[in-house]
Amino acid sequence: MYKKLKITRKKKIGSIPGTLLYTGEKVSAPVKVSLITYNSKDFDEGDITSFDHKKINNKDLVSWININGLHDTEVINKLNTIFPVHPLVLEDVLHVNQRPKMEDFKEYLFVVLKMFQYDVEKEVIKSEQVSFILYPNTLITFQEEAGNFFDGVREHLRRDKGKIRALNADYLMYALIDAIVDNYYLILEQLAEKIELLETEVFANPNKITLKRIHYLKQEIIMLRKSVWPLRDVTSLLYKDETDLVCSDTRFFFRDLYDHTIEVMDIVETYRDLTSALMEMYLSSISNKMNEIMKVLTMISTIFIPLSFFAGVYGMNFKHMPELELVHAYPLVLSFMATIAIVMLIFFKRMKWL
Repeated sequence: MYKKLKITRKKKIGSIPGTLLYTGEKVSAPVKVSLITYNSKDFDEGDITSFDHKKINNKDLVSWININGLHDTEVINKLNTIFPVHPLVLEDVLHVNQRPKMEDFKEYLFVVLKMFQYDVEKEVIKSEQVSFILYPNTLITFQEEAGNFFDGVREHLRRDKGKIRALNADYLMYALIDAIVDNYYLILEQLAEKIELLETEVFANPNKITLKRIHYLKQEIIMLRKSVWPLRDVTSLLYKDETDLVCSDTRFFFRDLYDHTIEVMDIVETYRDLTSALMEMYLSSISNKMNEIMKVLTMISTIFIPLSFFAGVYGMNFKHMPELELVHAYPLVLSFMATIAIVMLIFFKRMKWL
């Protein structure tokens, strides 16, 4: 499948910086807000329709507020009354084509990432922006639409698996980002299968559809590369930056996440080189195919050159041409011309031109 890349504006021309304007696709579904609170002993989960300051800001519990849907700016405004952040941060949350980054505002951390999902039916990669705002004991996540990316983390919280319930909100953010990075490997597996199939198609029977598939694959890899390169800087800052919001124990996990990001980046670079090689292979295959066609046409033309000569000579019909009076002249000339064609074919075969 082939589609053009779209360039979207960050905000409406002439609008004031910090204006809340959702730049994603318009949807009619209501915004869903879920709240999970926990510590090593207690756990509570559910959807909320109103923001209760006491329930959300309980210092004895870690709170995870997840907002599914960014098209309703009223929900963002209500949350901002409890957790006030800079207007430009909220603008970046709603600008869904934001470059992955991490910003330290001392009171909170703001992180933007890209999350990818492979649509098996349409055979395309769908991207979604995920934003994180980290407070000392609260993590707020913003998603464009509901999905199952974080179900594994939720299940670990419910069953108290691993260290997640014993640590703070910074470890929760690590677990969510790690789930996103792990999903990159699944996307890379799909891209590897595409590259393998295209290699077979390029060698077997390349055509215009093959060229479009290679071009679209290259666009997908470029899109993935634009997200992975800045993600490396984000994970690097999370384990190197001196901020009180990320404790020393969690920094080791972010360092491991940084290593995974480097590995993903290396694979993406390899796939980009393979895609460029696929394009060269396609052009080479088309050129070889054209050379084969031209060789066959040249052979046919070469065979018909002497035949055309004899046909031209006896087509002049001069009065004193002796062969015109012979009874068997016509079959003799045809036999002679066929013999010449056969001899030339045998010669081409021995020379391995056929």
